[in-house]
Amino acid sequence: MARNKITIIGAGNVGASCALWLAPMNLGDIVLKDIPAAGTMPAGKALDLLQCGPIMGYDSRIIGTTDYGPTEGSDVIVFTGGFPRKPGMSREDLVAKNEEVVVDVMNEVKRTSPNAVVIMVTNPLDTMAYVAYKTSGFARNHIMGQAGILDSARFRTFIAEELNVSVNSVQAFTIGGHGDEMVPLVRSATVGGVPLTKALSKARLDAIVERTRKGGGEVVQLLGTSAYYAPGAASAQMVEAILNDRKLIVPVAAYLDGEYGLKDMYFGVMAKLGRNGVEEIIEVDLDAEERAALDKSVELIRGTMGALVQVKPA
Repeated sequence: MARNKITIIGAGNVGASCALWLAPMNLGDIVLKDIPAAGTMPAGKALDLLQCGPIMGYDSRIIGTTDYGPTEGSDVIVFTGGFPRKPGMSREDLVAKNEEVVVDVMNEVKRTSPNAVVIMVTNPLDTMAYVAYKTSGFARNHIMGQAGILDSARFRTFIAEELNVSVNSVQAFTIGGHGDEMVPLVRSATVGGVPLTKALSKARLDAIVERTRKGGGEVVQLLGTSAYYAPGAASAQMVEAILNDRKLIVPVAAYLDGEYGLKDMYFGVMAKLGRNGVEEIIEVDLDAEERAALDKSVELIRGTMGALVQVKPA
């Protein structure tokens, strides 16, 4: 039986962290792919990870490359490549530069791995997932974005810290866009089955929601660069759910065609992940306040999509 193949586009911090989390799962072969200018760096990181196998007890085969040949026939592709936003760079500049990267890569992906499920991590996340979908021509369920799992993990972490409980006792999710426009679902969050609204005061809840929305920025301020351990772990969880056909319900950026009254865009929603990618979108009942926050998130994402150059929304 053929082994699964997982390709990670971009061997930087997020991509390498994703490989680090994936390797012990023994899901299949891992390919770290980067641009030719990266030289031997992907091969070096792959070899280092490969040599962890005897210590950590895994048999995942890991290679690094700057060529698409070794990625051929990938089952899942995690897309972490692209440009970070730098001082002086506008949102439109970032969108245009990363759009170009995504278009170029997806044209190669549809040639070499036409049956792959693609997980977009490159920012602006929802917009880049849309570019990947439109460029590839893949089925909508085979292109998705990773942000909601990461944002939900931050939300759950801050709740657990506040209440001094295990994170496993906290059930809480975010939907919507990534960043300030996310929508933490406070009303449905629970701690040990107890509604979060009964466990914490509104003032503390509001503070946790705000910290969650600023979670990425807090890491940047402390670290001097974007987060990578948690984004890598979130991406790995999605890969595992797909390859093991887990039917795992988590927040992902999915293409909407009428859900929540939205069309022709990628947006963070609760979805069931399995071997066929996004197998079902679960619509959550929203109150007026949550719907207003969702609509604001939609407006911000539509604005970002308006900066696309090559792929124009309908």
